Amino acid sequence: MKLSRGLVLLSFGLTLGTTGGSSQAVDPALAHARRLLDQTILIDGHNDLPWAIRASKDAPRDVIAYDLRSRTRGMTDLPRLAQGRVGAQFWSIYVPGEIRDSGYARVQLEQFDIARRMIARYPDRLVLALGADDIVRAHREHKIASLLGMEGGHAIENSLGALRSYYALGARYLTLTHNVTLDWADAALDTARHQGLTSFGREVVREMNRLGMLVDLSHVSPSVMSNVLDVAEAPVIFSHSSARALVDYPRNVPDSILARVPRNGGVVMVTFVPSFVSRAVDSAERTSDSAVAALTRDVADTAERRRISREYRQAHPAPHATLADVASHIEHVRRVAGIDHVGIGSDFDGIEAGPDGLEDVSTFPALFAELIRRGWSDGDLKKLAGENLLRALRQAEATAARLQRERPASTATIGGLDGK
Repeated sequence: MKLSRGLVLLSFGLTLGTTGGSSQAVDPALAHARRLLDQTILIDGHNDLPWAIRASKDAPRDVIAYDLRSRTRGMTDLPRLAQGRVGAQFWSIYVPGEIRDSGYARVQLEQFDIARRMIARYPDRLVLALGADDIVRAHREHKIASLLGMEGGHAIENSLGALRSYYALGARYLTLTHNVTLDWADAALDTARHQGLTSFGREVVREMNRLGMLVDLSHVSPSVMSNVLDVAEAPVIFSHSSARALVDYPRNVPDSILARVPRNGGVVMVTFVPSFVSRAVDSAERTSDSAVAALTRDVADTAERRRISREYRQAHPAPHATLADVASHIEHVRRVAGIDHVGIGSDFDGIEAGPDGLEDVSTFPALFAELIRRGWSDGDLKKLAGENLLRALRQAEATAARLQRERPASTATIGGLDGK
């Protein structure tokens, strides 16, 4: 027998009308938000739970020990996902670009293994999703559609064959870079060596379009964003970025790019990272970084450097970002790119703390309540929640079907295209 969404919530000891506070229970905007999210599919573009499991201090890599049926130390577990009305989640299959011990493939494959074992462990609540139809089917079955998104093109090690293999394992988006500039693409937080995409980088985008893998432009430089929009035949996404016009952080999206997204059909999934959404937090973090750099300039011991950094930051706490800050970024993207091109990409479990009011995955309804207070219609809220992403994914799938009829898998190599 299939449980209704309300009964699923009750099975975790939660009621539809409350989150434990009487003031929240009578808030009409919050009640409205919950009803709306019970009727539509809330899709979050980025959650780092697989890396949190890998890095767990109690039992690293142990999917069983990191029990999602109980409240975890992090920001994500099954009771709070139900409370937050999450209908589909892109789990980030993240590998740091700085890893050098054995290449990237081993760690990347281990992250696929952790994520897929995690999904398989809770078949009554999670189900692997490989496309738009799977998301809709999972929602009908009152399960969370679990998609995999690779974070960082360094993991393909300049190989289109590796890219295709990762797609076969379930990756449905690839963030072209993480924080390290690649042989074929510049990262937002690293040196711009190519002034955008190289010839091989363009071929990566074309092959991703042929596969049906979404091109994710979070983390890349504005020049790469522009180059991708020049060449992409399918909608792109920004899985977890915010608006640079509001906070001049290098990872945010400039208005010049936001204005080009509608023609492409893409979706900018606004993130909750405090320094991305609050000018005060960004400024305080830059000041702390400069101060710590000065204090540790002549300190060689890594442990001592960390101690100095920790003590300085404890003595100089940063201000807090707020839920209202996030709502303002969402409204800016809607204003510049249009309502059909905005979504949500929280970055939960990839950040130390969320903005006030958006502390974990249970809090999504509070964000929608804020937008309701700002006058958003139900139709626009449903587009933000997941309809925009579903539409982009369906377009990418249709483009892939066409391209697979028109051309075979690319055999290009970086040496052949970029002369390296």
